Amino acid sequence: METTKKYYRVDRREIAFLKFIFEAYNGIMIMTTLDVKTGLVIFRIAPGCEPDVEMILQELKKHIMIEEM
Repeated sequence: METTKKYYRVDRREIAFLKFIFEAYNGIMIMTTLDVKTGLVIFRIAPGCEPDVEMILQELKKHIMIEEM
């Protein structure tokens, strides 16, 4: 099974925080920064973990800027 790839633009000041949060959820996804200046990141989400990632993102969106590209 392949990972689901999703692109997001996030507040560039929050990239490290966002990566730290998702690392705490060991194995559900890998975040890679594509462009630090614009805050463009890609999430590679493990199969079956999409609902969990979406739930976490909905909560984080209350505190930081995250928008799907």
